[in-house]
Amino acid sequence: MSLPKHFEEPRHEAIAELVEAAPLAAIVVQTDEGLIANHIPLLRAPAGHFIGHVALANVMHKLVGDQEVLAIFKRSDAYVSPNYYPSKHEHHKQVPTWNYEVAHVYGRMEFQHDTQSKRAAVGLLTRHHERKVNGDQAWKMADAPADYMEQMLENIVAFRFEPTRVLAKRKLNQNKDLRDREGAAEGLRAAGHDDIAGRMLD
Repeated sequence: MSLPKHFEEPRHEAIAELVEAAPLAAIVVQTDEGLIANHIPLLRAPAGHFIGHVALANVMHKLVGDQEVLAIFKRSDAYVSPNYYPSKHEHHKQVPTWNYEVAHVYGRMEFQHDTQSKRAAVGLLTRHHERKVNGDQAWKMADAPADYMEQMLENIVAFRFEPTRVLAKRKLNQNKDLRDREGAAEGLRAAGHDDIAGRMLD
């Protein structure tokens, strides 16, 4: 990933927030059968590794061994028109760009076929996301019939993803002066991109 200094995000807490806000990672890996990519929700454990699971029918767990894996977490993004910049209306020396926030997490995957690991992965992921969506009414694995849940678990493979290095980029017009950044944020809000506009002036 091209990473100019003014777009680099080195702060651990900011990267953790980005990953938390965009848990559906694009996992990319070069295998003996070529390049593969899968989109998989990941959850960071307190120990620092990520947990997740794939369908048993997904060949990923058969093709990925000890090679390096890249997980891409992309938060919000938006097109930025030159018309948003006040300076454009003075000298017209502005061009379009695209703002975005992304983290590239490199590491290695360890697939787990035992029932305990699969139950833990599903339990932790669903508890985390269900509480956000449903609060006290969160769905639990125990809500499903036991035999049905066992059947579902038989059809997945759990995994741990151990990060080895992280690169994060927040391309939010940091290379512009304050009034143009404010103008871009205002333009993006008007276009319905409140999420990314709200972080442009952090």
